[in-house]
Amino acid sequence: MMKLKRKVAATLLGVMAVLTICPAGVANATEVNTYTYNYDYWGLEYESPDAYTPVSYTDGKALGTTSMKLPKGLYARDNHLFVADTGNNRILELLEEDGKLTLVREITEVKGDLEVLTLSGPLDMFQAENGDIYIADTGNYRVLHVTEDLEVVKVITRPDATTVDQTIEFEPTKLVVDRVGRVFTLAKNVNKGLMQFEADGSFIGFLGANEVVFSMSDKIKKMFSTKAQKEQMIDFVPVEYNNLYIDDLSFVYCTTDVFEEADADAGTAKPIRKLNSLGKDILIRNGEYYPIGDLQWTNAAGMNGPSRIVDITAFDDGTYYVADRIRGRIFGYDEQGHLLYAFGGPGNKLGYFMIPSAIEHIGTDLYVLDSTTGGITRFSRTEFGTLIHDALREYEVGDYAKAAEYWEEVLALNGNYELAYIGIGRSLLREKDYKGAMEYFEVKRDSDNYSRAWKYYRKDWIENNMGYVIIVLIVLALIPSVVKGIKKVRREAREEYELEHKNK
Repeated sequence: MMKLKRKVAATLLGVMAVLTICPAGVANATEVNTYTYNYDYWGLEYESPDAYTPVSYTDGKALGTTSMKLPKGLYARDNHLFVADTGNNRILELLEEDGKLTLVREITEVKGDLEVLTLSGPLDMFQAENGDIYIADTGNYRVLHVTEDLEVVKVITRPDATTVDQTIEFEPTKLVVDRVGRVFTLAKNVNKGLMQFEADGSFIGFLGANEVVFSMSDKIKKMFSTKAQKEQMIDFVPVEYNNLYIDDLSFVYCTTDVFEEADADAGTAKPIRKLNSLGKDILIRNGEYYPIGDLQWTNAAGMNGPSRIVDITAFDDGTYYVADRIRGRIFGYDEQGHLLYAFGGPGNKLGYFMIPSAIEHIGTDLYVLDSTTGGITRFSRTEFGTLIHDALREYEVGDYAKAAEYWEEVLALNGNYELAYIGIGRSLLREKDYKGAMEYFEVKRDSDNYSRAWKYYRKDWIENNMGYVIIVLIVLALIPSVVKGIKKVRREAREEYELEHKNK
């Protein structure tokens, strides 16, 4: 069904392109014409009111320091924002007050027991609740754990373990830390999953190895190859993750930009994972399409193929936002995997990006780092975006009537917003108004929820009309006997009539 809808969408887009021919040329049917957009049931893009609006841009000059050079990482703790200014071998600690960012300090070195340790090409950092800071000091092949005053607590280097390839350098790229101090890090050329370290720095093992990715042509080639040819082939190995985020419940979100374009085209790629403590992917994907970014794309201006997710940040209400490095767009999803909205795009004006490298949030504001321009864009949530999140929150806490009210307000601002219809239907379903829920699900072709509502509606109808059902069943059961009796009486009457006439 998913592939069919995508084929229909592609056909419709082709028809739209033909119908929009004008003297100036042919309009690109898949080009984003508005800042914020979404996709309908058929995978076609449609306009949407802004859920987030860009309000400020902050670079090194605005912070009173030198320009950032190829910054790669963002991390937020309370109202502090940390930036991995990779090209300048430093970490910038910023303070957010009333939406404005100011520089607190530049971290270029930390204090060891016997010497000062200088940073080299740091790619990421994390601050624990007690103020301790963890730095992926990539160029120095180590993870630094320091106090808030930058005194070294421990240094994590390549583990001396049989499961770790001792022929490659330990180059940590991204890291997160859970509540008990366990460190999860990604490292270059390591594709066994996340490397886990105990609070004392000892190596635990790997978590959440990614799936093996290979093309169908490679698989067919290997099937028909000789033993000698197979031995010369490069083994299929799991792909690497490219970023991490840990939420308040210690679930680790991972992103990867390595997958087959055919899988993205079919809508089945999994560039976003959510790992539990056992390394199992528990991300919910109940939307019409998997959370993969754009559903339709063109190959133009050097922007080829599907969205390639580079970073992720998650809110307490279960929603999460990802950044696409290919076309500079931000995609927001709810806990069920429905696309809430998408915004942004390629460009060098406010709200657009050259190459986004990281995304974070403070409160409800989003912060997006551009590695090319060396600046941070702040986005504030609009009334439309706030109503959507209010509806999702009320539904999660069990106030379904209130959630439906918020969804009604969303529809007043955007009558095409499909998730509002589904949200009202889900609220009515929880309120046991099954018939009303069916009507809303039918409008937006939500067959799964419609079937669920119909099942409950049928069950309720039978329970409420059981007496009538029993009477009908009894009547139906008696009909054969009654018909048989009528036929018998008619037959006997006919026989008597014929006998009387025969005797005469």
